[in-house]
Amino acid sequence: LDGLGDARLTSAATAVDGWHVAGTSDGRLLPFRVTYDVTFEGDEQRRVTPRVQEEPPIPLEAAAGHPVLRLALAVADSGRLTVAQIGPFDLLLHRLTEHKALIGEGTREESVTPLRVEARGGVTSLLVDGRLDNLYVGTGGGDLLRYDLHDEAPSRPAATVEAASRPGAAITMLGFLLGDRTLVSGDAAGGVRSWQLVRPPAGQVSRLTAMHAFEPHTGPVVAFARSHRDKGFVTADARGTLRLGYGTSGRTLLSLRDPHGPTRLVVYAPKADGLLAVSDDGALAHWALHNPHPEATLGTLFGKVWYEGYARPEYVWQSTGATDDFEPKLSLVPLLFGTIKGTLYALLIAVPLSLLGALYVSQFLHPRLKGTIKPIVEVMAALPSVVLGFLAGLWLAPVVERIVPGLLLMPIVIPAVILLAAGGWRLLPAAVSGRVRAGTEVLLLVPVGFVAGWLSIVLGMMLERGMPGGSFQRWLAHLTGTTYDQRNALVVGIAMGFAVIPIIFTIAEDSLSGVPRHLTAGSLALGATRWQTALRVVVPTASPGIFSAVMIGFGRAVGETMIVLMATGNTPIMDPSIFNGFRALSANIAVELPEAPEAGTLFRVLFVAAALLFAMTFLVNTAAEVVRLRLQRRFRNL
Repeated sequence: LDGLGDARLTSAATAVDGWHVAGTSDGRLLPFRVTYDVTFEGDEQRRVTPRVQEEPPIPLEAAAGHPVLRLALAVADSGRLTVAQIGPFDLLLHRLTEHKALIGEGTREESVTPLRVEARGGVTSLLVDGRLDNLYVGTGGGDLLRYDLHDEAPSRPAATVEAASRPGAAITMLGFLLGDRTLVSGDAAGGVRSWQLVRPPAGQVSRLTAMHAFEPHTGPVVAFARSHRDKGFVTADARGTLRLGYGTSGRTLLSLRDPHGPTRLVVYAPKADGLLAVSDDGALAHWALHNPHPEATLGTLFGKVWYEGYARPEYVWQSTGATDDFEPKLSLVPLLFGTIKGTLYALLIAVPLSLLGALYVSQFLHPRLKGTIKPIVEVMAALPSVVLGFLAGLWLAPVVERIVPGLLLMPIVIPAVILLAAGGWRLLPAAVSGRVRAGTEVLLLVPVGFVAGWLSIVLGMMLERGMPGGSFQRWLAHLTGTTYDQRNALVVGIAMGFAVIPIIFTIAEDSLSGVPRHLTAGSLALGATRWQTALRVVVPTASPGIFSAVMIGFGRAVGETMIVLMATGNTPIMDPSIFNGFRALSANIAVELPEAPEAGTLFRVLFVAAALLFAMTFLVNTAAEVVRLRLQRRFRNL
């Protein structure tokens, strides 16, 4: 450096975009920037030429004649901040602020602010985040101090925590992971921890919270380097041991030994494919590194993970982000939850309707009507799921939003009206009721069902007008805090239930119709009514087939893709409310796979999701088959 003169270099620090600053023995700062020119010679040879651009030296009057012991540097769009340690407890904050003008050149302002750190053991490490928001100071007594840099002249720390793994051990190393949000500290006892500045609700002070404790070193931690591709990092101790860790999972992935002795400096290769270590005697050690999927572990896929920017560990699926420092969130738990949620709501609608319909058609309906109705129901199974999803998302969802109170009243109002109609039918004179052929009474109940549905909607509208704000959605949000999403589990339950009903109905009806006639004839001959015979003889005998029908319907609902994809918000949230959306495993595979880089972590995790979906259906079908065989053995002698 041309500006060094007769002085010696006593400290240095590095920031982004090639910016560096060096401290001298006579109390000056030497800022400079390193850029690289890349040229190609032939087809295979590449030449990289560094260029150093120096700025004028910055004299620190308060440090005149004294060496700069330690430095921290951060560069942002608004300017540059250099923190220089000139004594055991004394810091100088040099700010260079750039004001850009709309026309012409901008202006630059410089200021130097002294900071006295009142801490045990003095200052042992410094770090400034890339947004120039916070200054972190490690002390010889094991404390970690945070100063708020929005204060032009900070005098007291905004927070103080005991960061050492052993009481009284000095904080010897501080560093940020990619993105400058997760802080990693190392101490003289060999401890390595990660920290995060958790932002609580409005009105409260942000707090520095410990996230993970990594495998400790056997000596003081003296060096740190972060990956430029992910949340990986490497630490080294004074005895020559290097440990590779990953911030998201909180795991130590690899331990290495420097063959040249105690390590002074470590460097993570820009492509995260190598490590470099410099020992105390200047020897260089190099390791090739193959670590393609550090973010995918059993813990990150199925456990709660404390991600950057979150107040607590959570289950989150968010595979892509807007910036390179994004932390992939690949928890499969929200997708499993969404799959089970959609399946249960679909079966909650489909199972009662299909089984009761199959029982009525097989035991009570006139054979001529049965020959018409059963093929119609079976044709429903031929409707493409993409058509059902399209109708559910664009037509059904807005309709349900307008009549949701009436829709919730239908399971109560419609059975009540039908029972009243059936009671009135029994009170009619035999001369009137006898004119209707046995087994065709259902034709008379069809208009009754429509009237009951219309009555439910009218009652729901009246009930909604009496709610606070005159809206069911507002009342729901005020009472329970639940937000009503237009595309939600209720819409999926109706649409997917419509798709599952034909399967369950057909198999269950065949099982019920296949019950030997001598069983029903014997029951009727002994004086049982048709309903008693159906419920106590036919249903138990056909229970293996009925159970199989339900399980096959379950498998159909679990594997459904297009209805779930088009009729929900497709948001991977874990909320059991029927008024919120979800994301299922099958829909997630359909959405993410076309955009996933081949052989990348997301690509492989999606195959894990597919294997998990297969395992779910296999286990359920296996359990269903075991139960079916036991039921079959129980009733085979009838």
